[in-house]
Amino acid sequence: MITSPVASSWFALAVIACAPSNQGSQVGSPNQASAASQAGSAAPSGTSSQDGAAQTAPATAQPSSAAEPAPLGPPLRPAAKGAYVTGEYRNLFAELGHKPAEIDAKVAKAYAQLFHGDPKEQAVLFAAGKNANGPKAYIMDIGNNDVRSEGMSYGMMIAVQVDRKDDFDALWNWAKSHMYHAEPRHPGFGYFSWQMRPDGTAMDENPAPDAEEYFATALLFASHRWGNGKGIYDYRKEAFNLLDVMKNRKSITGTVNADKRKTTLVSLFSPEHKMVRFTPDSDNFSKNGDHTDPSYHLPAFYELWAAWGPEADRAFWAEAAKVSRDFFVKTTHPKTGLSPDYANFDGTPKAASWDAGTVNFRYDAFRTAMNWSVDAAWWAKDPRETELSDRLLAFFEAQGPKYKANFSLDGKPLVDHESLGLVSMNGVAALAATHPRAWRFVEDVYQREPPTGKWRYYDGMLYTMSLLHLSGKFRVITPSAQPAAPAAAGKR
Repeated sequence: MITSPVASSWFALAVIACAPSNQGSQVGSPNQASAASQAGSAAPSGTSSQDGAAQTAPATAQPSSAAEPAPLGPPLRPAAKGAYVTGEYRNLFAELGHKPAEIDAKVAKAYAQLFHGDPKEQAVLFAAGKNANGPKAYIMDIGNNDVRSEGMSYGMMIAVQVDRKDDFDALWNWAKSHMYHAEPRHPGFGYFSWQMRPDGTAMDENPAPDAEEYFATALLFASHRWGNGKGIYDYRKEAFNLLDVMKNRKSITGTVNADKRKTTLVSLFSPEHKMVRFTPDSDNFSKNGDHTDPSYHLPAFYELWAAWGPEADRAFWAEAAKVSRDFFVKTTHPKTGLSPDYANFDGTPKAASWDAGTVNFRYDAFRTAMNWSVDAAWWAKDPRETELSDRLLAFFEAQGPKYKANFSLDGKPLVDHESLGLVSMNGVAALAATHPRAWRFVEDVYQREPPTGKWRYYDGMLYTMSLLHLSGKFRVITPSAQPAAPAAAGKR
């Protein structure tokens, strides 16, 4: 354990100069948050003014030339066996010398503020009445005034990790009541609309597959933690149904969205490539080709589905985990470790027809490092994930403490603002890292506060998940209901 961190010049500058990213100039400007212009919409939204600025950033931008800082501690030593096997989850905050009670209080504060804080400036979770299944609630992207399946699934995952069944059930009830397509003739049958208005009407009826991935895993964890109830609260049944349609659902042709656009939706995973698709909308294939999103690849989850999911598909999910680990190596830049927002199945960057900037490292791509690092922490099956984290953090260290939010893959800054979401994900990358520089990124997360204001949604979700990961509280909840993280906030 590191009991007395050495304050480095790099981190001292970070603490003084980097206020928490909640001013609204980073994540969340229109169409920049995850899946903000999901393929298949009648008219994909144009890029924002930030995106426009990104494409004209000077090619001569250079990283900071600050002196090499003193390390905060010795090399990190990722476990030889994953936490799924050992049941041991590293608390990197504690390893840096922070007190357990203070760590717990920090996690509790984030949850209390974002899930139950002041609705005008703090909260992203909002109660939405009741129906026959009980209370309903949604997670709102405040800046864009919409509800996204991504946020709903993140909210459920966070709630099950901190043992808040009330919040979990209310979010699941809203998702099933308003986002879910129960009509067998609808092209989205079995999936969830990715973008909704807070009143429960759909803005885009197509799915964003990362949400289904998080929904399914959160439901499995809920089954193991709380047991299975009736109806929509038979968590295991709901998870199995979702896992089945994600892989095996047949193509369905029909109309979607208010404009009644005719299209065909297929399975969420490509049977040929064994990878998650960016969208199952075949209408988009004709414009952009069938492709993927690196931040949708979740091999840590696929391994769980291979162990617990429908038996007929377990071999597929085990193979999908291996494929995604190979894909991470292919899609990340060999020098910077940066990944694109969208990519072809061979890993090459993919420019969307509505936004050529998707070849760059932007807001979706923040999460890719979390995905490979959690996989390394839980399963420890691929040492290349350690190489990826070390490479990525070396790049960001070279940028100095106030690094920007978006880059070309070869490392040119594309915007002038920072992002708490990126700071949070770089902290999680330390789970797979070995170089001592990683401690600075862990400490940077620890020194931040939950975001407030207009753009608190995406930053807040990523920040809260990073606190759970870095404190050892984001765990595999097994069928034997192994003790997981203590509740982050007291029951209401």
